[in-house]
Amino acid sequence: MSQLSRSSGSLDDTPSTPGKFKPDKPSPYIHRLRFHNLSKFTFYSAFFLAILCFFFLLSSPSVPSASNPRRSLGSYGGSDWERHVTRSARRRSDSGMTVLVTGAAGFVGTHVSMALKRRGDGVLGLDNFNLYYEPTLKRNRQKELQKNGVFIVEGDLNDKSLLHKLFDVVAFTHVMHLAAQAGVRYAMQNPSSYIHSNIAGLVNLLEVCKSANPQPSIVWASSSSVYGLNSKVPFSEKDRTDQPASLYAATKKAGEEIAHTYNHIYGLSITGLRFFTVYGPWGRPDMAYFFFTRDILKGKVIKIYETADHGSVARDFTYIDDVVKGCLAALDTAKKSTGSGGKKKGPAQFRIFNLGNTAPVPVSELVNILEKLLKVKAKRLVLPMPRNGDVKFTHANISLAHRELGYRPTTDLETGLKKFVKWYFKYYKEEKKKINAW
Repeated sequence: MSQLSRSSGSLDDTPSTPGKFKPDKPSPYIHRLRFHNLSKFTFYSAFFLAILCFFFLLSSPSVPSASNPRRSLGSYGGSDWERHVTRSARRRSDSGMTVLVTGAAGFVGTHVSMALKRRGDGVLGLDNFNLYYEPTLKRNRQKELQKNGVFIVEGDLNDKSLLHKLFDVVAFTHVMHLAAQAGVRYAMQNPSSYIHSNIAGLVNLLEVCKSANPQPSIVWASSSSVYGLNSKVPFSEKDRTDQPASLYAATKKAGEEIAHTYNHIYGLSITGLRFFTVYGPWGRPDMAYFFFTRDILKGKVIKIYETADHGSVARDFTYIDDVVKGCLAALDTAKKSTGSGGKKKGPAQFRIFNLGNTAPVPVSELVNILEKLLKVKAKRLVLPMPRNGDVKFTHANISLAHRELGYRPTTDLETGLKKFVKWYFKYYKEEKKKINAW
């Protein structure tokens, strides 16, 4: 429930305190100079206002929603609604957490919510169910969560009144912020949706969290894409991340800097997790392993990209169960925020971790494994990488996460894809039954 950044120009010779500079004798030259300076000032002011308007328009949502996320507060209120919210957020023991999971109907959000609920934590979901990919999949994830006692509030991160209402009803100890506009390539089609979700939405959430009393500890999803054009491997949290290769990456990098600011000023305890190509059951249809599976089964040609020197494009594919363990470990080790009522009382914890598999696999090998599992030969079309923001490879150094979180991925790509394919056949068989019955 994927929402950047700017520069300033130079000034002319006009004094910074108008009125103190007075010539002894006004002259036509001085009048012309004043008029000239006034014209320049008017021009720069208009230009600056135009820039502000441009960014304002960019920040407005453009991704269609399955329902209007900006409903009035009355649509959320009521005793029945509050009963669902409080029941979902109720923890089984005093030592458990009460967690707000944003993007709960998303891929990672669904799995994290289920894992938290299974171990007895209180969980409340928030999702705007946008139409970036098929909404039916999100709705079916929602049904799975409901079966397990997790209620999802349908709303948008930028609806501040809704967020305040949720914090009024529930005293959250933690926030697991997974909502975001995902996808590297889609940013070229709809850049405003990334500003709206990944930047504006994050700021709105942090604003509400800073004012909460007590403040929750926050764990949020960054991305391996922040490493951008970095060529040093494996990618370490200490590496430079100031060369994003896509707008999506730039919004995630901006999010890390924004999070650091709120940590520094307001005492919010914040942990960022850089995910590396997460895959598995209930995954996203826009991911290569997912649409490769679909297209191979349909006999369609699949595009496999290679680098300019005919090298392999490789990804550090990370199975969903391993990522969930990392997310829960980050929540479990998060220290309390130090602020109260928006005022910092002491230094607060700030951390960044890679959550990857440390074993990059060429995309061509991914296809080989899918052919083996599906028992179907893929129709391949090898093409040079387009200039769409994708990077040649990703490779995670997870030594910090291993040391601090006990993070240790155990699922290799073939094992993980086998579980995905099993789910895929079961899920779409059930979906086909529903369509036929209808």
